Amino acid sequence: MKPKFLIGGGMILAAVFYLIFSATTASAERFMTVDEMLAETPEIVGDSLRITGAVIGDTIQYDPDTLTLTFEIAHAPADFKEIEEQGGLAKVLYDAVHDPTRARVKVIYIGVKPDLLRTEAQAIMTGTLDENGVFHATELLLKCPTRYEQALPEQTTQP
Repeated sequence: MKPKFLIGGGMILAAVFYLIFSATTASAERFMTVDEMLAETPEIVGDSLRITGAVIGDTIQYDPDTLTLTFEIAHAPADFKEIEEQGGLAKVLYDAVHDPTRARVKVIYIGVKPDLLRTEAQAIMTGTLDENGVFHATELLLKCPTRYEQALPEQTTQP
């Protein structure tokens, strides 16, 4: 083989590896709980994150004219084993919302208010944290344990 073909092939291969690496790191998101996110602030300000927490119902505010939704979430564990050890998802979310000592984060989301947004819903959001400690969500997913009462009734009883 001629050296220029080897060099050209090596450059093409290097370019492909660079494109794969840069696309992977640019779209990478870290999944964190509220406590984990606050522990790493300010290093993660502006990074793309996915966080989870329990919605605190009395903080929900929605402006239908601007489609601006604001609410707070409280720290709740994300590990399935830990959730089961603490009595199930409904109990974990209940405890998170009703414990004033838990870490909380304000969330701002621009979009239509989801039907499942209520107190003790589990929020899973993608977005960024700003320098003031406010999480700006670009994607909002909600899990409401009351929707699963028939499937797992032992997990939905409140203390």
